[in-house]
Amino acid sequence: MPCLLVVVFLHMNSFSRYLYPENILLNLCVEDKTQALMHIAALMETQHQLDRGKILAGLCAREKLGSTALGQGVALPHAQISELHRPMMAYVSLATPIDFDSPDGLPVTELFVLLFPSERVSEHLQMLADVAGFVCDLPFRKRLSESLDIASVLDNFASWSIAPAST
Repeated sequence: MPCLLVVVFLHMNSFSRYLYPENILLNLCVEDKTQALMHIAALMETQHQLDRGKILAGLCAREKLGSTALGQGVALPHAQISELHRPMMAYVSLATPIDFDSPDGLPVTELFVLLFPSERVSEHLQMLADVAGFVCDLPFRKRLSESLDIASVLDNFASWSIAPAST
């Protein structure tokens, strides 16, 4: 008897492709948005030998255009960094919520950070779409916020996928 094989292609989210253990900070203690961005820039310098000043300047310049807070306790700091050859991502959970000028007025507890090369705009747009999916998926966010270590954070990101949009 022939076997019927059904294959479903799921979209692998960009965070599972570009998020590495060394780019995860859990329970970061900061007092404000500026300190959070400074920690992110320092992390990328330490882990990837990137210019801390360029990263901080890029993130701050984007924030000056308007807050990257999405609401529901989430912010999406992002910037184009000319010296990058591939996208870089970081996930940061904060020990205490901070003001990030959110549209809903709620403080931020999670930062989904995107750094991308200037020439890779389509990947940047896909990353932003993935983050929008994360933010809207409340069970995923609950599991993520309950993650006690980097391995469980990575597992949560790797297990999150969405079916491709129908045409």
